[in-house]
Amino acid sequence: MALPAGTSGAELAAGVRTWVESPPLRDLVGRFGGDWPAGNLTEVLAGLDDFSARHWDFRDGRERPDAREPAFDLGTVGLILDSAAALGLVRALPPPLPRYAHLLVLGGLAHACLRRVGYAAHLLRTGPAVTGEVAVLGSFRPLTGPERQVLADAGVTGCATEVDALDAGVRAAFGLAAPAEEDGHDAAHPHHSWSSRTYRPAGSPPVRVLAAPSSEPERRRAHTADTQRFWAEHVRLRAGDPVLMVTAPIYVPFQHCDALRTLTVPYGCRIDTVGVDPALTGLARVPEPTLTPGRYLQEIRSAIRSLRALHATLTPA
Repeated sequence: MALPAGTSGAELAAGVRTWVESPPLRDLVGRFGGDWPAGNLTEVLAGLDDFSARHWDFRDGRERPDAREPAFDLGTVGLILDSAAALGLVRALPPPLPRYAHLLVLGGLAHACLRRVGYAAHLLRTGPAVTGEVAVLGSFRPLTGPERQVLADAGVTGCATEVDALDAGVRAAFGLAAPAEEDGHDAAHPHHSWSSRTYRPAGSPPVRVLAAPSSEPERRRAHTADTQRFWAEHVRLRAGDPVLMVTAPIYVPFQHCDALRTLTVPYGCRIDTVGVDPALTGLARVPEPTLTPGRYLQEIRSAIRSLRALHATLTPA
């Protein structure tokens, strides 16, 4: 299933419509007893956001690992998994271009930090070429006990936050001991603080590890869009620059749309988003947790919400 592509507003809007009005999403809505929302695309997205909040939100305001897992019959499970694959949440695809201006690596839970940085290092060794920098984006979110155990099982110690795990992943994947440059601001609160560590591996583009502040520090920690926007403020993006972004396959649709909204719309750069290839043997020391039907529905909802935010940016009131 095609995701929004291109750099013009018309191209992005067409991509939003293609994904939202696709048969797999319509089938899922029908399976859960919903009628397809009436109206224009703005109204359809609002209706899908409301529907998915009632039927596919298993987090209830909690972090993803704490979401409940609902029970489904086998027919529903099959439809969910088939729809997730068709909507772009399952398969890892290779980068479509031979050369990019920048490579972005998105943070996440501890296992994801190590896997995504490791995959980015693999891409740099095998192609495509990157002419600018590698930016590894995270926040000062504290690691949970299970996350610290994941790191310990992989031989990684001394990490207290998400950005610590990303930094450890960079040092391990690129064989580095310390950053060449460091900068930041300690505001005595993780939602307000930021940091930047730049590594300069031989034969590779510079690798910058960023911890972003929250755009709503009184309400929440920094999220994906915050980290993307914060990076864009630290690098000179040019219209037409191709940017490759690495995440997990299940998050490709929603994080791709966040990047279109925060990077493509204001800067005119091209975004390609790829998921870590689970077949890469070098990542086996940090296994991916089991992806369940509930997890896929939750991230289909995330994609709907990101598409709605992107569409609102393209069609302001």
